[in-house]
Amino acid sequence: MPDVLFQLPDDDGASLQTRIREMLVSAILDGHLPPGSPVPSGRKLAQQLKVARNTVVLAYEHLVDEGYLVARERSGFYVSEDIVKGRARAGAKPRATAAEPDHWRGRIRVDLLRQRQIDKPHDWQRYRYPFLYGQFDPALFPIADWRECCRDAASVRAINAWAGDRADRDDPELIEQIHTRVLPRRGVWANPDEILVTLGAQHAIYLAAQLLLSPGSTVGVEDPGYTDARNVFKSLTRRVRALPVDESGLVIDRRLDGCQCVYVTPSHQYPTTATMPVARRQDLLDAARRKDLIVIEDDYESELNYSDEPAPALKSLDEEQRVVYVGSLSKTLAPGLRMGYLVGPRSFIEQARVLRRLMLRHPPANNQYIVSQFLKRGYHDALVRRLHHTLRDRWRVMVQALDVHFPGAVVNRAFGGSAFWVELPGHIDAEALETRARNRGVLVEAGNVFYDRPPKPCNQVRLGFSSIPSDRIPDGLAELASVVKDWPSPV
Repeated sequence: MPDVLFQLPDDDGASLQTRIREMLVSAILDGHLPPGSPVPSGRKLAQQLKVARNTVVLAYEHLVDEGYLVARERSGFYVSEDIVKGRARAGAKPRATAAEPDHWRGRIRVDLLRQRQIDKPHDWQRYRYPFLYGQFDPALFPIADWRECCRDAASVRAINAWAGDRADRDDPELIEQIHTRVLPRRGVWANPDEILVTLGAQHAIYLAAQLLLSPGSTVGVEDPGYTDARNVFKSLTRRVRALPVDESGLVIDRRLDGCQCVYVTPSHQYPTTATMPVARRQDLLDAARRKDLIVIEDDYESELNYSDEPAPALKSLDEEQRVVYVGSLSKTLAPGLRMGYLVGPRSFIEQARVLRRLMLRHPPANNQYIVSQFLKRGYHDALVRRLHHTLRDRWRVMVQALDVHFPGAVVNRAFGGSAFWVELPGHIDAEALETRARNRGVLVEAGNVFYDRPPKPCNQVRLGFSSIPSDRIPDGLAELASVVKDWPSPV
């Protein structure tokens, strides 16, 4: 066999045995090692790969157990004749073509590619000053606690509990933890049958929009606001109304007239970070009653409040069940986990459960089990405390550095969240600044994408601090200030 077939995959932390098995399985399933063909002796392959012979032999024996290889006494190991049975023979590869077939033109109901999207560099971790919102900081993740819960999820008892088809049901223990531990932190009391687990907050928003909106519905959205929520609504109705925000969040006025639904982020307005006072929250609920509105409350980053008196969730003040509450565990754990929840009246959650079943049945049961154990053992509460202390310290460093390099530029100095909304001199174009700053190792987010119709030029940027260590913040903002200082003066 050609030597190229027997080169170990790149080291991703897996053991030598695992990498050897992966190498051979790929060669077998890709057809490079046909059924019945011999594989090299353990000694020969060990010499080629420069590993111990026992390592190769153990890998071979494992592949025998898995049915990829068969062992023949005094002869060696051979590719199993049965392993590729039942696999359809590959057909001819389609010809590469740049033109879209005529029969696909006009088939897509909504051109989602034309929507403006939040775009962040995939390689953001290689930049020294990543002032990006919502990114993962490995230093803050509780690896040992999470591994413990993952190991327990792999026990025979646990696998028997979560491996079956649950149709549309959620892990009852996870629902209980959300019911008794997560929601009470926000003053929200809900029965278990009023809670639905989702694949993150974005999934919850999509489910709510699908159930509440029709092509003729009018939905109010904060402006500037959460881009992906606005895009969801625009994919369902053309009547998406941009609603202004001020230093206290959503403005409650006549522009709510005629809306059937309104989407708000009262804890930390997205992206300006303004916190809606309790009095205005009550005004919004009063308006919802008078105007017969349903309110979708996205309570993202509610745990990150650095004041002594955090404002209660809008849902906690809701006496008429007009608020559909969206929460996320991904914001505190890790964005890649995709674990959120939806809270609403029982009849609404029943409909959302059926809709979710039509989409994906239910979020992966193994992940639900792991998260339920993480919550049950108190690891989540401990993590929230650590995040609170760490991000509060970063928040203070950000405030000091912004006062030095961008005095008076912070629009809302909210006591919470993990970002600042900064307004630069009027002649600065935020999108151009984003590009120039990136070339200097500084990542920022231009404010344009958060507006329904962005001002020209847009001179606002969002600066996140969840993924940048405190000791890099002052130098990073100093570098950004130098980019602004070098900006050509307006004519």
